[in-house]
Amino acid sequence: MNNADAEGIRLQKVLSQAGIASRRAAEDLIARGKVKVNGEAARLGQRVDPANDVIHVSGKRVITDVDTVYYAINKPRGVVSTMEDEEGRTCLGDFTGGIEQRVFHVGRLDTDSEGLLLLTNDGELANRIMHPSHGLPKVYRAQVNGILDKPTWNRLLAGVELEDGPAKADKLKIIDEHAGQSLIEITIHEGRKHIVRRLMEEVGHRVSRLVRTEIGPVKLRLLKPGTIRRLTPDEVGELYREVGL
Repeated sequence: MNNADAEGIRLQKVLSQAGIASRRAAEDLIARGKVKVNGEAARLGQRVDPANDVIHVSGKRVITDVDTVYYAINKPRGVVSTMEDEEGRTCLGDFTGGIEQRVFHVGRLDTDSEGLLLLTNDGELANRIMHPSHGLPKVYRAQVNGILDKPTWNRLLAGVELEDGPAKADKLKIIDEHAGQSLIEITIHEGRKHIVRRLMEEVGHRVSRLVRTEIGPVKLRLLKPGTIRRLTPDEVGELYREVGL
């Protein structure tokens, strides 16, 4: 939008409606040079088009189009990672009745896996998140058989060769060890099919339960299985930042 254009909505009102700050606080952010519109420093009193103008506050993208939505869902075990299922199995679409917009899932989880998935109608962001070049870190908690020794630990961090190429853990953490089983936290930045299960099986530790707890800046938190929450503006802004938008 041309800055001289009298049409549009006042920037401070748009920021307030997006949940970034009150109108008065938004005016302060603009006055301090913290706000950019289409890459240029914003002006007090400036009007914008929320559906088309690109707005950043303190370097983070602000989504102002009210028709664009972002949700987190805690996928229960046994649920298929599709919005519809021709075989009548329970799928993600069965949990989205409260969302007015038509959304799709970003990436997937195996039917036997649980935890965090993102739902949105923002195709540009979804494509960036799923593209391998951005390598958004994903954190899982895995229940595995056996106790991981130091050589296995080092091997996972250094990388192992799978049938479709090398794979490795970015970070590892032991949560608990009991009765010949280990609960580990594993961070990995790629999304190949069954990648965590295949990686652990390659080093001799079969996964009996797998829960994804984080995707980039978005955390599962206390979200109960089968429930959905709307992402905060800060989470959306961080997702955009991490994928270069």
